[in-house]
Amino acid sequence: MHAPHKRAARRNARPVRIAVVVLGLSLTAIPVAAHAGAPTHRATPQSSAVVRPAATVAAATGLDDPAKKEIAMQLVSSAENSSLDWKAQYKYIEDIDDDRGYTAGIIGFCSGTGDMLDLVELYTERKPDNVLAKYLPALRKVDGTPSHEGLDPNFTKDWVKAASDSAFRKAQDDERDRVYFNPAVKQGKADGIGTLGQFAYYDAIVMHGDGGDSTGFGSIRKRALSKAKPPSQGGDEVTYLNAFLDARVWAMKQEEAHEDTSRVDTAQRVFLKKRNLNLDPPLDWKVYGDSFHIG
Repeated sequence: MHAPHKRAARRNARPVRIAVVVLGLSLTAIPVAAHAGAPTHRATPQSSAVVRPAATVAAATGLDDPAKKEIAMQLVSSAENSSLDWKAQYKYIEDIDDDRGYTAGIIGFCSGTGDMLDLVELYTERKPDNVLAKYLPALRKVDGTPSHEGLDPNFTKDWVKAASDSAFRKAQDDERDRVYFNPAVKQGKADGIGTLGQFAYYDAIVMHGDGGDSTGFGSIRKRALSKAKPPSQGGDEVTYLNAFLDARVWAMKQEEAHEDTSRVDTAQRVFLKKRNLNLDPPLDWKVYGDSFHIG
């Protein structure tokens, strides 16, 4: 497999966490076949007629549908880790020499960009006596730098150890959702784009963050809006998504480490050309020359 290619720093992309308990959608907690709001049936003693609940909860209709979210995780993992097995990445950690310190976990939390610090703080709020808590002072000190000061030599070993704890895996899920997944889906739905478009937003936030710099997600979206209108403004979805992907490719090429744009060109563009706006399987794509398939 090709060596993993990690995203650019999430500059200024640190929303304030306002509660210890983060509302994230657990991929392992909801069976793919289930959906919220499914009617329940019960027969009354007087009749065999079906009785339905007075109110139901609307099912997810975009990338936040559990089955689609699972696909999103696999698509990102194919680009970030050259593997569809995204759940194997909870324990992943290494310095990939991109001046962002250690990169780790299911979404590439970085010691130099703040999101790794946020993650370990959340884990410690939920489970104070954890193996990573002792590194919090060091993580605060190295935030914004590529330094390992105070982390070496045992931080990587302890990260792997923490990954065997379900509480740490849940914290990774929740921070991924809070910082990256949920904002992407929310903005995508507001713009009137479907599942594929919401994924394009998500993948962009994962790589570029949503800071105020010229290559952040917000700037990419503004560049796209200058070329085409989204469906929410009466525009054509395919035309708008092509404009967004054009803007995304431009942003990637601003940094040498991301000049390979195959995660757009031979993945998202492939789905868009087929007008697979709902991101329905089967899906076939390539990233960095490696072929992937979801049946």
